[in-house]
Formats: sequence, structure tokens, C-alpha cells
Amino acid sequence: MSVDTVSLTGWGRTSPTAALRFRPRTYEEAAAVVRGRGPRGVVARGLGRAHGDAAQNAGGSVLDMTALDRIRSVDAVAGTVVCDAGVSLRRLLATLLPLGWFLPVTPATGHVTVGGAIGSDVHGRNHRTAGSFARHVRSLELLTADGEVRTVLPGTDLFGATLGGLGLTGVVLSATLGLRPVTTSLMSVDTARAADLDGVLARLAACGDGTPYAAAWIDLLARGRSTGRGVVTRGEHVPLDALPAHARRTALTFRPGPVPSARALVPEGLLGRAPTALLNELRHRGTPAVRTRQPQRIPAFFHPLDSAPGWSRGRGRAGSVQYQFTVGHGQEEILHRIVRQLTVRRCPAFHAVLKRFGESGPGWLSFPAPGWTLSFGMPAGLPGLARLLDVLDEEVAAAGGRVCLAKDARLRPGLLAAMYPRLPEFRALRGELDPEGAFRSDLSRRLVL
Repeated sequence: MSVDTVSLTGWGRTSPTAALRFRPRTYEEAAAVVRGRGPRGVVARGLGRAHGDAAQNAGGSVLDMTALDRIRSVDAVAGTVVCDAGVSLRRLLATLLPLGWFLPVTPATGHVTVGGAIGSDVHGRNHRTAGSFARHVRSLELLTADGEVRTVLPGTDLFGATLGGLGLTGVVLSATLGLRPVTTSLMSVDTARAADLDGVLARLAACGDGTPYAAAWIDLLARGRSTGRGVVTRGEHVPLDALPAHARRTALTFRPGPVPSARALVPEGLLGRAPTALLNELRHRGTPAVRTRQPQRIPAFFHPLDSAPGWSRGRGRAGSVQYQFTVGHGQEEILHRIVRQLTVRRCPAFHAVLKRFGESGPGWLSFPAPGWTLSFGMPAGLPGLARLLDVLDEEVAAAGGRVCLAKDARLRPGLLAAMYPRLPEFRALRGELDPEGAFRSDLSRRLVL
């Protein structure tokens, strides 16, 4: 097991803190770190794609789980996989697709570990029909504060606290996941321009169960009658019989494509207000009014940003802040008001994505709830950003919505209970299971979790 002292940040590269990093290669080594933790506690960390400070632990210990990355078994009849927590979703897809299986839920990057997907209870473009990651976890092995390993099953309190619990109930060592069958590695993709936010909402609302994946890119710099304009993308898996005969033998081939140089693609600090506005204009105009049945490989459809791994550098040395919130159906005016606030201030918001959520999952601190969710990023050094996001927090909480904790780096703890009504149960279970506070993070201290 390797040990070093490192400065760590989230994917947004804000608020770096130093910690003692352990990289266990066995479950026994991970348990030894938990048992021998110091007074500042320990938290597990995967590939570092959480935008905020959920996987940092200033002055304490961090368990880097990426060396625990075995795919233990695949049951091609039952459609399940058993794997270590350090396995990335990208590697799982490379293994499962040739066998005719696919992850039921995948976020916008494949560079997320299974443990990270569980701790954040990640969601994808198909939440309306498939729910979040928690719905497809059949069981998991959890290393708790006493150094013991527990099997955690759906329907239990510990399962509810762990799924979306940001690593604060213990260290996920392995999991059994349910899969969905597919017959090709292709997606059939429809895109359509929408002239304003109402048009975007209408197109997303019109998506039926036959179109499982849907999301919209929003231009948060467009103003006037074009406020909230966007491009709506819908997709479904291509069936085998839709392919020509000669292509069916390689229908399940996984082709992630080459990974280009980050520095060659994304010069640091490139994307300020003017370049972002230009790119948004080009993207909107360059998309056909309607385009149907465009074939795309699964990695290109689900993980487009993975082809530019250094894209976050484009926001400058101060890094970026990712903000995601959800509000319920009937609260569309909140969406309109927030989008107007951003456009009036000419905030260089980037990668803005709007989706519909379905029913909530079992996770007590899981982010998704029925309604609409909008996510976007902004340069961390933007003047007045902290006050702007504080105002948005208050509006979202007043509307019964919530912000995504896995992407957060600055929420005030006073609003947390209004956003997450099961927070008292979460705190009570942590107090019972981990009375000495073995599992801690910068986020847990900031939000008094």
C-alpha cells in the first residue's frame, strides 16, 4: 500500500486541501487504514470527478480506491455484475457491452468509479424512466467505522443512508449491480433546436417512454426573445435488426475513441464571456432545426466530454463552480427566473444542461426528485458569484427544491434541512453507526453532516 501527502481538489479545482493519501490494494489494507485513522478521520476517493469538496479531507486521511478495481463476475443470464468499488464505469462498459449488457444509469462521464457512483447516487439522461444509480444496486459490501465489513441490502436504513451518502457511512468495497440488455453499441439520436426556454420545456415534456434518454443544452447567454434557447437531444438504443447484415457481427463492439491531449485541446482560461457566447452561437446555429435517427456510438452519446479530459482548464487558474438544482413540476417559473438572472448578468455559464427527473430513489441524501433539473458551470473567479449563488440557493429552497451536494463547494448549512427532509435521519444513523466521526470530509464539516 502506497502512502503520500497530497493537495487535493474536486474536478472544479477550487479549495485545495492537503491530506494523507493511502492507496490500498486489498480490503484488509483498507480496513487497517480505517482502524488506524487519525483525529481528522478518513474519506474514500475515486477518480476525483466530484466537482466540489466531497472527496477531500483537510489534515486527515483519504483512501484512494482506484487500485481496488477487479470485475469479479458477470452473470450473463441474470444480468448482474459483481465488481470492486474502484472500477470505472468506462471499464465496466468495455467489459459488458460485448456481452450484450449495459449499465442502466450512466452520468455524463465514464471516468467515475462504482463507489463514487454509489456515494453520489449519480443520475443520467434517463432518470425519468430508469431512476438513479441506487435503483440498480442489488447489494454492496460496506467497510464501517469499527473496521468490519457489512453486506448492505436495498430496503434497509443503512442502504438508504449510503446511496447518495457521500461516503460518510463507510467505505464501499464492492457492489452487485443489475444490468440492462442491449443488442448493439449504437444509439439512434434525434436533435432539435428550440427558440426559447418554453420551447425546450415543451420538447422535453413531449418525450414519451419510448424515448428513454433526453436532455437539452441551454444557451445561458442568449437574451431577449431567445432567452433559454437550446438544443434538445433524445436517444434510444439501436436494435440489432436495424443494422445491415454485414454490420451485425460487430454490433456490440465498444469503440471509445482516442483520448486527445488535454493541453492541446483546451488552453487555460480560454472560455470567458465573449468566447463562450461565440461558441454558443455557433452551436445553436450549427444544429439543424430537426435531425432524426443519427447513429452514434455509446461513448460519444453518453460521455462527449471524455474526449477532452482537460476541458475544465478552460475556466482559468481559479477553477470552476458547478451548480445544479432541481425544482418540482409546476415550478417552471423558478426555472425562468433563474435563467433570466443569469442572462441579465451576462454570466459566462457553460455546459448548461436541462433534464426531467422521475420519481425519487431510496437514498436519503440523493439529489434527484420529480421535476426539472438544470446544471451549469461558471468560472470560480467571477465577481459577485458567491452572492449570486446564495440568492439562487434561497429561491430553490423556497420552491421546495434542492442543490446537488456531489457538485457543491459552497452551500450554507442553514438551507440544507429545507432541501433534504431526511437529513435528521441521516445524522441520527451516522451518530449511532459512527459515534466518533471516523468518516469525515471537507464537505461534511462545512455542512455539519
